[in-house]
Formats: sequence, structure tokens, C-alpha cells
Amino acid sequence: MTRRRRRLLIVGAIVLVAAFGWMLALVLQPAFQRTIVMTSGADGGIYRGFADRYAPLLKREGIKLDIRRSSGSVENYQRLADPDSPYEVGFIQSGTTSPKDTDNLQTIAAVSYEPIWVFYRGDATIDRLSQLRGKRISIGVPGSGLLHVSQVLLGDSGITAQNATLLQMDAHAAYQGLENGQIDAAFFIGRPDADMQRTLLTSNLKLMNFAQADALAQKFPSLSKIVLPRASTSLADDLPRRDVTLLAATALLVSKDTLHPALVYLLLDAARTVHGGEDYFTPLGTFPNLNTEEFPISDESVRYFKSGRPFLYRYLPFWLASLIERRLLILVPFLALLIGLVQALPRMLEARMKKRFVVWYRELKALEDEVWKNSKPSRAQIAQWREEIESIDAHASQIRIPYRYFQDVYALKQAIGIVRDRIAHVAQKVEH
Repeated sequence: MTRRRRRLLIVGAIVLVAAFGWMLALVLQPAFQRTIVMTSGADGGIYRGFADRYAPLLKREGIKLDIRRSSGSVENYQRLADPDSPYEVGFIQSGTTSPKDTDNLQTIAAVSYEPIWVFYRGDATIDRLSQLRGKRISIGVPGSGLLHVSQVLLGDSGITAQNATLLQMDAHAAYQGLENGQIDAAFFIGRPDADMQRTLLTSNLKLMNFAQADALAQKFPSLSKIVLPRASTSLADDLPRRDVTLLAATALLVSKDTLHPALVYLLLDAARTVHGGEDYFTPLGTFPNLNTEEFPISDESVRYFKSGRPFLYRYLPFWLASLIERRLLILVPFLALLIGLVQALPRMLEARMKKRFVVWYRELKALEDEVWKNSKPSRAQIAQWREEIESIDAHASQIRIPYRYFQDVYALKQAIGIVRDRIAHVAQKVEH
């Protein structure tokens, strides 16, 4: 074996050992993460309510939902868009961000309407935001989606900090401010069955009917027009006493695009359980859905809404399905490579064996050609030929090969015998 060939063999062995070690490490490491870090929202808010309902559903599958509070949608977006943050999934209100391609975020599903409520006090009926000019208005807290959407809606209706008093207050403080007369109107966001909304809807405060809802929804595609039916709060007290037109943002379940596909399927199952029922504004099965263009839609979500869970996750426990999928993703390419190598090795070995014989066949053919071309060789020339043929025969006898290639050895020896006979025939002519 030449030095160059030995060096290549050593390098190849090192590469194979390294590849095997890498594959082994992948196979032996934990099959799957067991914790999802979620950025939710303020305690008692709509997003925290969703997260608290997701947690037990995921726990059944062996997944812990690590829920961490935030000020709301804007902060949730900032946390998820940070590639170095531990946050993997959260709720973002439609229309509160300006997504970028570099965010590397994906929508798992649109999960619920988020009604926007404007409660006010006073004798006059208010059904247009422009009527709030000169009023003291609570518009939400920093980092919340409510603050963003209320500023946009008010600004488009001509209400600014120059012609009204805009106050950043949380829901509880805003309600107290309305009750004691410190403020004139307040924006709220949340489902009708939330504690704060129930309190507001059964109070003496007035709920604004958005008379311009169609125009606002057309101008701001992230908002939808919805209707709170008459008496939906209380049939006995007939509250509200008429249908009320509202605007609603949409709550989006968003994750980093690095979230494992299996976890996406679990979150989709949880979302379907939590949000799939009918409510005041939507019939059964309206949510979750993919009716949003805020962020790119997860490939797993498209697959899920088209045909449900993948085969493995449909019929096997989650831990087993994820284990099999992970191992298959690792082992199938490795096995394909291994099968290719196993199939190639016999051919490589055979080519290597044949190469050993080709050298001596070449020598033998060159010697035979020389014998045929030289019609009148000298005795010295014949002696040299005989020496060469015996040398070829001796080397052929020393070739080390497996038993299965012995027939090739004897074929070479037969060819050597033919050339030896030819040399003997030529020698006999010269001697006579």
C-alpha cells in the first residue's frame, strides 16, 4: 500500500468515526423538548385566560406550558421577534405590529375575535369616535394592543392629544375612573364573558355603538365588524337593550419558525378545543382558522387544516410519535447511505482485485507482443524472455486474494503458460 493510499484510508476512517459519533449523539439525546415558553398577557386578561386553558391540555401530552405575563400584544411581538429570547409562542393582536421578513415568525392560527369596547358616561348618545373630542379618554397601557388600536382609531377620527386628554390606564383603573367621573370614556378589549366585560355590561355605563363600523373595517383590514346581540348579557334584564355594532381585532397564535412541528400540532389541537365552540359573534367551528395575512402561515397549520394530524400523531401517543419521527428523520438518510455503501463495497472490492491482475496481464501482453514481433531473436534475448515469464509467474503465485478470486489466478497462470510455450517454440527454432 502506497503512502498516499494509506493516508486516504486513515482520513476516511476518521470521517466515518466522526459521522458515527454525531449520529449516535443525535439518537441518544432527549427525543423532544418538554417545555414551551409562552408570552401571554396581563394577569386576568384575555390572553392569560387562553394560556391558562391551553396548559392542562398540553400537560396531558407531557408538555409543560411555561406561561410568562406581559403587558400585551406589542410586548409579545417584541419578545418573539428577538431570536435570543427564550419565548417560543404567544398571542398577538392583529393590526398592532408591522411584521418584517427578518422576524422569522409564523402564524399557527387565528384563534378568536377580540371585541373593542368603548364605554362612556353622560346623557348624550355617542356612536362616532369623533364625538369624543375634548373628552378625557382611557386608551390602554404601554405595550398593549389596545393602546395601539385605540390611538389609530382615534387619530383617524381626528382625536389627538391636542384636542382631548388621552390617558394610559389599565382596565380596572379605567372602570373606576368612569364610575367616579374622573374620565369620560374608555377603550376596553376582551370577550363578553370576561369578568371586566360582565361588570361593564351590567353597569350604568353606556356602550358605544360603532355607527361607522363598515367604513372602519374597510379602512383597517385587521379589524372586523361584529354584533353583540340584544339581551346577550342578560335575558331577564334585557341587556343590552338593542343590538350593538362593535369592531374586533383577531387574536393570533404566533410562534418562532424554529418551533418543532410536533409542538405546532399539539398547539393546534389545544386551540381547536379552546376556541372551536360557538360564542356571541361566531358559529361553531369558526375558530381556529387561517384567515390572516399578518405573518406567514405555518406549513404544519396548512397541513393540519387540510387533512388533520399526520399519520403517526393520529394513531400513536405523542411521545412515541415524536420519538419515531425524530429517529426516522435521522436514521432513514443514514440507512440509505449505509445500503448504498453495502451495495458498492463488493463492486469496489472486485475492482480492486481485478486491478491486481491487470498489472500482470499488461506485462504479459507486452512480453507476448515482443516475442511475436521479433522473428529472429538472439539466445540472449530468449534467455531474457524466459527470465521475464518466470518473474511474472512468481509474482502471480504471490498475489493474496480471497478464495472466490482463485479462478482469476489460474486464468492468469494459463495465460502465462501460453506465452511460455510460445517462447519455448521460438527458442526451439533458434536452436535448430
